[in-house]
Amino acid sequence: MGAQSNAAPIIIKKKRVSGGDGHHGGAWKVAYADFVTAMMAFFMLMWLLNATTEQQRKGLADYFSPTIPVNPVSGGGDGAFGGNNMFSEETLVMDGAGATNRHPTKAKEARGSTGVAAKGGGDHSSEEFSTLEAHLLGRTGESVVSEKLLKHIITRVTDEGLVIEMFDTEDQPLFDSQTDKPTEMMRALALLVTRSADLVTNAVAVEGHVRSEPLVLASNPTWDLSTSRAQVVRQLLQNKGMAGGRFDRIAGHADRELMAENPMAVRNNRIEIIFLRTP
Repeated sequence: MGAQSNAAPIIIKKKRVSGGDGHHGGAWKVAYADFVTAMMAFFMLMWLLNATTEQQRKGLADYFSPTIPVNPVSGGGDGAFGGNNMFSEETLVMDGAGATNRHPTKAKEARGSTGVAAKGGGDHSSEEFSTLEAHLLGRTGESVVSEKLLKHIITRVTDEGLVIEMFDTEDQPLFDSQTDKPTEMMRALALLVTRSADLVTNAVAVEGHVRSEPLVLASNPTWDLSTSRAQVVRQLLQNKGMAGGRFDRIAGHADRELMAENPMAVRNNRIEIIFLRTP
């Protein structure tokens, strides 16, 4: 049997060195740089919001998301866009294409902004509609409107024009029941509208609406009643001083355009006088 060796075995350890541990890596630097950049952009945005006016901010928004139509033939000049100004809302085009303040786009008309020129050609701007509303509702010192009259009037501006809606209340109708005979309230409202109408020269439409009748009736009188009431109001306006040539349309809508959920509610009895936008 051979002699045993008392020498200890030799053990070799291999130490693996990997990059990126601790502060030796660079990935965190990229993330930190992105964070600092985002914070800088945020503070710049906050500063710009505080240092600019509403008009300046709107101009910046329109620059990045343009809503002003650009037409290559607008203006009549020889610049890059066929004119000296790329904002065709401020220039009159040569061939009728594009949009201008005098000939607005359909989208501009649908927003109810103006749809008409501010001057020239007898057209009227929405500011004049606002003046008419204020005078009609007694918001100026030039007219005093009683609370009783105000309970029967609401106004709204639509694509068609300024709508003045006059309607029945439970205790005060505009016409005697089931007739086209106007009450004193209706006569007072007609006088008020006529006096305010002198502020503009727009054409006028008068439309009649009535509530539904019970289905047991042999014949539906709503068509004749709404039309005759519209005609009576036209005559009232004309008698109070409104020129007959201003009337563009007189119509009766029966009970086809109800305002109240209940078809037979008195709120559906109403007259609409519309100051039409100039074409």
